[in-house]
Amino acid sequence: MPVSPDCRPDPRFFDLGEEYGDAVAAADFPETILRVRNDRAAASVGLDRLSDAEWIAHFGRFEPLPGQPGPIAMRYHGHQFRTYNSDLGDGRGFLAAQLRERPQAASARGASDRDRNVGRLLDLGTKGSGQTPWSRGGDGRLTLKGGMREVLAAEMLEALGVPTSRAFSLIETGEALQRGDEPSPTRSAVLVRLSHSHIRFGTFQRAAYLGRKDMIEALVEHARA
Repeated sequence: MPVSPDCRPDPRFFDLGEEYGDAVAAADFPETILRVRNDRAAASVGLDRLSDAEWIAHFGRFEPLPGQPGPIAMRYHGHQFRTYNSDLGDGRGFLAAQLRERPQAASARGASDRDRNVGRLLDLGTKGSGQTPWSRGGDGRLTLKGGMREVLAAEMLEALGVPTSRAFSLIETGEALQRGDEPSPTRSAVLVRLSHSHIRFGTFQRAAYLGRKDMIEALVEHARA
């Protein structure tokens, strides 16, 4: 597969162990039609050499990238409707991969010499990739309209110089979705984001709720590193 030599897989979160997430598989979509491919973002992690067919295989069917163990739905806690909820996690997405930023991309954002050599640890996370153990009755899907709104918002924020996640890929998936807050049925898609960590405040809340000092320490060390 023609990934760049600068593609540097480094799945650090996966090394924390099974207490932090659940191994999952993406939905088997009836179609995979490439709608948005962010080659500027892909170049920053050495994935710009992928053909469109390989892109769809990795970001539509989620065949693991080289050096990646496979998707994991992250666990966390948090408040919903003013009530603490201890039954939360990635319900329609997962952490698909972790890679190091290319030195050229680090230089472009003015990183220090050390940061240029090491590179930030960046995550590829999904939205609309199917149900997980944390879906709680949801369909695990994303509307194509919702995915396009995020693509446009992310591009605008990046152009304004706002540090934010980047819309990496959007693939239409050929399902008719029913939604109560907009005209239905509507078209479906799966979105991939490139972001500097998907760890949430609620990831720490969960460890504190469980009284697991060892888990908190492992998370702090992971985030620090």
